[in-house]
Amino acid sequence: MAALQQRTIDLIRSHQEPLLAQWTDSLTSGNQTQDARLSPRELDAQVREFWRLFLQALSVANVGSLSGADWQETRRFLEDLSRDRVIKGFDSAETARFLFSLKRPLFDLIQQGYADDPALLGDQLWAISELLDLLGLHSVKAFQKTREDVIQRQQEEMLELSTPVVKLWEGVLALPMIGTLDSQRTQVVMESLLQRIVDTGSEIAIIDITGVPTVDTLVAQHLLKTVTAIRLMGADAIISGVRPQIAQTIVHLGLDLQGIVTKANLADALALALKRTGQTVVRAER
Repeated sequence: MAALQQRTIDLIRSHQEPLLAQWTDSLTSGNQTQDARLSPRELDAQVREFWRLFLQALSVANVGSLSGADWQETRRFLEDLSRDRVIKGFDSAETARFLFSLKRPLFDLIQQGYADDPALLGDQLWAISELLDLLGLHSVKAFQKTREDVIQRQQEEMLELSTPVVKLWEGVLALPMIGTLDSQRTQVVMESLLQRIVDTGSEIAIIDITGVPTVDTLVAQHLLKTVTAIRLMGADAIISGVRPQIAQTIVHLGLDLQGIVTKANLADALALALKRTGQTVVRAER
């Protein structure tokens, strides 16, 4: 990274208030202070805190790399800022603009301060531009990582919501599957179902695949893994919702489902589960 001259650092320190005013005006013209997601007071606090940390890092004689200890607090601030912007619904461009809008005020100041030395002017403009670009890149990386974490967490929550474990009867649980099974979803299903078996002390778990559009070798393997895990917990498993097309597919694929109890529909599976637990349901006389 190009080195900033001490003269440049002194120039920046001696013009703090005008620089902050111009920077804030630039952000205001970009509607960041008019956005309902971010109050003017909050933005002003972020601007001043970054500026404090920025000057603190610049005070070091050798600015060095952003990965050094001198920039640690600044990096942490930008990471927290990026996380906050993700949560509030800003995009990466809006987040990066927080830093890049500081370029113009700094460029104007450096041009005035080095008007008598064009060669050094170009060198210092490049140095401050490179520094802000690296800070902006760090912010964008932190923004992307946070957004990926949020998306992954939302996907996991959606998977949990799409695979609810229902208590049908005392000692009988049901897991209605809807949509395509994959490795990630199977893992969530197993964890959720096994935990419910432990919590309720259930003896039988019914996996209903009526809402599963197709069953191929991979889907069947996922089902077998789930059934095996249920048995290891000391419970029995019944697969319901095996339609004729699915049955034909399983036979055609040559899959070995020996030892696994299957039923055509959830009602038949529940009746079998009640029978296994020594319970019966009778129609009430009217």
